[in-house]
Amino acid sequence: MNMAMKGFFCNPNASKNETYHHLLLLRQNLQPFSFSSFFSYPTNNNDDKKKTPPLRIRAATAEEGSSTSNVTSTGDVKGSGTTARGRRLLKMREEKRKRELDRLHNYPAWAKVLENACKDDEELRAVLGDSIGDPELMRKRVEERVRKKGREFHKQKTGSVLSFKVSFRDFNPLDSYIWFELYGPPSDREVNLIGSVIQSWYVMGRLGAFNSSNLQLANSSMEYDPLYDADKGFKVMPSSFHDISDVEFQDNWGRVWVDLGTSDFFAIDIILNCMTVLSADYLGIQQIVFGGRRIGDWEEGMTNADYGYKYFKI
Repeated sequence: MNMAMKGFFCNPNASKNETYHHLLLLRQNLQPFSFSSFFSYPTNNNDDKKKTPPLRIRAATAEEGSSTSNVTSTGDVKGSGTTARGRRLLKMREEKRKRELDRLHNYPAWAKVLENACKDDEELRAVLGDSIGDPELMRKRVEERVRKKGREFHKQKTGSVLSFKVSFRDFNPLDSYIWFELYGPPSDREVNLIGSVIQSWYVMGRLGAFNSSNLQLANSSMEYDPLYDADKGFKVMPSSFHDISDVEFQDNWGRVWVDLGTSDFFAIDIILNCMTVLSADYLGIQQIVFGGRRIGDWEEGMTNADYGYKYFKI
């Protein structure tokens, strides 16, 4: 037994500092093992029931050695305070935070402008569709739109990608208005464009184009040189568009009065087909209403050009 052990056993009434000093010396000279069954603090002779907990010295195992820190003043060996799962979660959160920062700082400025514009522009929102948030896909959608519109893309009105709404309000084919709501007040060029389409529609109807009694080729196949009976077409009861008014505009609303006469109702399909292409490629129409005497904020008798009135003479 060395001097440290002798000093410890021979003087049980030694002070705490001396006891701690002896324990450190013993730890340096002996192999690591638990001393809990051999050493304990001196007990109080006056109270045998109350004993001071024994001093425990625990040696670090090989598995704990990789995650332990310095030995504390009481001799305990502390770990790092984290687990493998906790470290993985921390790393995942850090990577997610970096990705979010990269997205915020590297997001193209033009993409942000488009996203903000979509809040107030229904047509632009329809062009981008579900590409919002993906700059590359947004760029492709815009390029596709530019290729479709060509040189007319830079103009304020180049048509609408949205289909217009069609409704009927007590429509009388012999005495009714047809109303057109545009996305904005039309220019002189657009007034002439839509007026020319309606004028052409009237001229064809006046010449009997809308006559379902003589549709000889409608259901025929063109593969075997179909025959047309001109005598039959000549003997069919004529069908004529009777009358039409000038095309009028007040701000973004336009109207034309019609009397279809004996023309068949597929004349309405024909004008709607024309307006569909006109709206998509040139001026943009929100809705067409057949019938009704007063639509929107139309004011009867207001023909002052200073207040947005325009017309096309038919």
